[in-house]
Amino acid sequence: MAVLELRDVHTYYGHIHALKGISFKVEPGEIVTLIGANGAGKSTTLRTISGLVRARHGQVLLNGEDITHLPPHEIVARGVGHVPEGRRIFPQLTVWENLEMGAYTVKDRQEIARRMEFVFSIFPRLKERLHQKGGTLSGGEQQMLAIARALMMSPRILLLDEPSMGLAPVLVESIFEVIRQLNWQGTTILLVEQNAHMALQVAHRGYVLETGRIVLEGTARELAENPLVQAAYLGMH
Repeated sequence: MAVLELRDVHTYYGHIHALKGISFKVEPGEIVTLIGANGAGKSTTLRTISGLVRARHGQVLLNGEDITHLPPHEIVARGVGHVPEGRRIFPQLTVWENLEMGAYTVKDRQEIARRMEFVFSIFPRLKERLHQKGGTLSGGEQQMLAIARALMMSPRILLLDEPSMGLAPVLVESIFEVIRQLNWQGTTILLVEQNAHMALQVAHRGYVLETGRIVLEGTARELAENPLVQAAYLGMH
């Protein structure tokens, strides 16, 4: 059974028809990427999955359960981790406090400690910055913290929205290395990424969005070799 499935999802912002019948699946253990230009509906798709905007028509299924109309906190509790565009960490809280916020649904202190150790195994730099305020971290460290915070809830699926945005090229490499590592360790990932070249290197499959519709789908390799994708998103002519 798919971890996540969207069936004919239509989402509106007021009168603007942002998603026009989106359908796709993410299977257990996959990295699936959504690529497309700005305004294609990629972030709206993630926001619809996590309940931040409501689908007006269609269904969002998590492990076969319809979560379309659940409030965002219940969707989180069922295992959808969302790392939003722009990181959105709590700048006044320390790294430790930000991570604790990620585990707010967990009551068992030992379990929280175990998850902390897991995120430190992936992001050793955060352990060094434990008592530093989130707002004083570098952009790359803030991105690591945003991902780590989402991992603190042991998500069934991790939604990553533009994880490389605004980062220096060397940091982009390390963020994608982390995405690979998380996936090797069993995390299922839905990735939205402006850097289509990097996204298709880490993903198993992908979907191309244009103005709220899926216009192409395939394995990452098929998309990377598609002349239309190369011309529009990979800078190859």
